[in-house]
Amino acid sequence: MENYRSYRVDSMSRNKKLFLNLIVSIALQLVTIISGFVLPRLYLQYYGSAVNGLVSSVTQYLGFISLAECGVGAVTQSALYKPLAEKDQLQISKVIISSKKFFRKLGYILIGYVAVLLIIYPKMINDSFEWWFTTSLILAIAISTFAQYYFSMSYRLLLSADQLGYIQMSLQIVTVIVNTILNVFFTINGFSIQIVKLSTSIVFLLQPAGLYLFVKKHYKLNLKLKLNDEPIKQKWNGLAQHISSVVLSRTAVAVLTFYSLVSVSVYNVYFLVVSGLQLIIDSLTNAVQPYIGNIYATQEKNLLNKVFSIWEWISHGFITLLYSCAGILMIPFVRVYTKGITDGNYIVPVFSALITLAYASFCLRYPYTIMIKAAGHYKETQWSCILEAGINIVLSIIFVNIWGLPGVALAILIAMIYRTMYCVFYLERNILYRPRGYYFRNLIVDIIAAVVCIVATSWVRLTSITWIGWIFMALKVAIICILVVLAINSIFYHKMMKEIFIYICNRMKKYRK
Repeated sequence: MENYRSYRVDSMSRNKKLFLNLIVSIALQLVTIISGFVLPRLYLQYYGSAVNGLVSSVTQYLGFISLAECGVGAVTQSALYKPLAEKDQLQISKVIISSKKFFRKLGYILIGYVAVLLIIYPKMINDSFEWWFTTSLILAIAISTFAQYYFSMSYRLLLSADQLGYIQMSLQIVTVIVNTILNVFFTINGFSIQIVKLSTSIVFLLQPAGLYLFVKKHYKLNLKLKLNDEPIKQKWNGLAQHISSVVLSRTAVAVLTFYSLVSVSVYNVYFLVVSGLQLIIDSLTNAVQPYIGNIYATQEKNLLNKVFSIWEWISHGFITLLYSCAGILMIPFVRVYTKGITDGNYIVPVFSALITLAYASFCLRYPYTIMIKAAGHYKETQWSCILEAGINIVLSIIFVNIWGLPGVALAILIAMIYRTMYCVFYLERNILYRPRGYYFRNLIVDIIAAVVCIVATSWVRLTSITWIGWIFMALKVAIICILVVLAINSIFYHKMMKEIFIYICNRMKKYRK
């Protein structure tokens, strides 16, 4: 045991690790969401919609740098589940060596991408800002992005696959808080946006050092091994999939950049909400994925089907609750958030409804995609990802010229519905062999619950365009929606609700003792 890692970390049960990952990931996303709301509002207030749109646009374009984390990163995690379950130190070392080499090569490619961006991006926005202003901002944000995604990436994936993601997430919480404080300080004291973003770069450089020290202490990796074969299968397929997903997420901003930078700013305000909720779902999924991956690697088929069914049901109910509240509260939130901002029309109800539906559909696929990743079916499913991105690009270009912002949201919705349905059908035919009726039953319950939530809260109004007024409205809506979702699920999933209730009661009794 000692030649693998410390007993204290290794002796943790699978369930305890799952609990810690869930709690810390929720905390991380809450901190990230708060930071995500505070900073753009500050940029709007101190720098204006055009600069805020520029920051959002540059950040989206540089988001391509995150290719590895969910592309090759997901494949790397899948390759680590089995050797970690078997405590095969040799195979673990091989996977880490291979991933480090790949990320290094990819890093060189993306440095070239940044260089090209420095040349062509100022022209893309028709020289709306001086050349030095735009290029210095790109460089400042690029350093931050590289710091987050490329230094110690392999170690982040190792901890995540071993259900120790809460270690790196705890470190990330600290850096997000420090970064937010520094950004607020520099912004309100009149520093340039470049200095603000450069402070972010410096803060995020501290994460890799902490990860390196932890892995060095708790794992005995032999990184001098020579690889005779490739331990990470399908890594290029994983990269292809994530390129498609990144293109999907960045297409709207890329298209709107040519349309209007103010439209980018408007899009970004709504995106803050839907992507913030997505981050919450994503964090829970990332916490559960290694747990399911471990069960799949140990071939506990009965347990796997049981755990998946429970997670599928919980995901649908939770996503329905969050996005029903978002749909109801979005426009009131935007009214308060953009109060006093007069250089753009931020109240777009049709866009609000479509973008909420799009990201709800996106999140509903999570239970199915984590099973596909756990099974390592990247090559088999890559064309559906490419097609999804293609649908979004083509329809966004067509629709933006017809309907503007709502057209972009409609394109996203159509593309995401296609991919979600594909994942459901693929899982049925190739991995769990579960009838698709399970998904459609959950979906019907979701629709009923969402409609009832909208009707039941139709009387709730924003009494004053202030944060206090919105918070009171949000509390009313949240309470009503929680009661509605619980009531609807109690009717359609009575047995499941009863089992969960009994389980919670038993756990509470155990803790009291």
